[in-house]
Formats: sequence, structure tokens, C-alpha cells
Amino acid sequence: MTIAAIETMPGKAGGEQAPTAQQVVDSHHDDSTGELFGIAELCAEFGISARAMRFYEDKGLLTPRRINGTRVYTRRDRARLALIQRAKAIGSSLADIKHYLDLYGSRGEGRAQQLNYVLGRTDAAIAELEQKRAHIDTTLAELRVINQTVRTQLAALA
Repeated sequence: MTIAAIETMPGKAGGEQAPTAQQVVDSHHDDSTGELFGIAELCAEFGISARAMRFYEDKGLLTPRRINGTRVYTRRDRARLALIQRAKAIGSSLADIKHYLDLYGSRGEGRAQQLNYVLGRTDAAIAELEQKRAHIDTTLAELRVINQTVRTQLAALA
């Protein structure tokens, strides 16, 4: 879930490649942070539905402004959406994503906490996956032995 781990966002409709999450996050830090986005614009950019955007809002992951009752998203919201999409793609729960995003703070004061959180989570995930891979390798080896034994027995019967 770190910025460095984010490669690309899912492609846009029409085959165009969406900007990388790093590009979206970097654009959040531009001097022109006054740019605003509508829900339809972000939905099209990230290939998600308006219902998903509203769901993220209900879960506290996004906090769009309201102008005359219309949701308006900032560059910060756009960067958060990029991180949400990438974190979901690697299997993070919405609760974990919210915790990670909340650690950031309003001005990035929690960045070190974010990095430590990601480090702990990725260490645990790597260990779990390596354990699963070892189990899979053992099971595959056992299945290969059984398969070869059966093949040998069938050949002897023929």
C-alpha cells in the first residue's frame, strides 16, 4: 500500500492507460491544488461506479465537499481514491485502508506512522504468503509422487 509499491491504476475505458497512482499523488502536491473534480469525472478516470464513490464516502474514506448539494472532489480526494483502488487491488480491507489513510493526518504529519504501519502489514503478508507457498510446494510434490505411482501401476497392468 505504499506509494513506491503502486505501479499503475486499472486502465480507463477505451483502452487508455490511467495515470499511475504516483502521478495522481504527486499532482496532489502541485501548486494548483484548487482544481476540483465531479463524481462522474473521477468515476470515468478510475473505472468505478458512482455507487462505489458514495460507498467510500459512507465508510469515511473520501470526504468530498458539497457545492449546492453536488459532490465536489479535491486533488486530495483524487489521490486518496488512487490509493484506495490500489490497496483494494492487493487485497486490503476497507478498514485497513481507512486506518492507513487516517494515519496521514491533514498535512502529512503522520507519514512515518503510515510507513511503519505498511512495513508491519507487508512483513506479515509476505510471511503468510511464503508459508502458503511452502505448503503448496509440499502438496505439489506429494501429488506428483502419487501421480507417478499411479502411472507406473497402470503401465504394469497393461
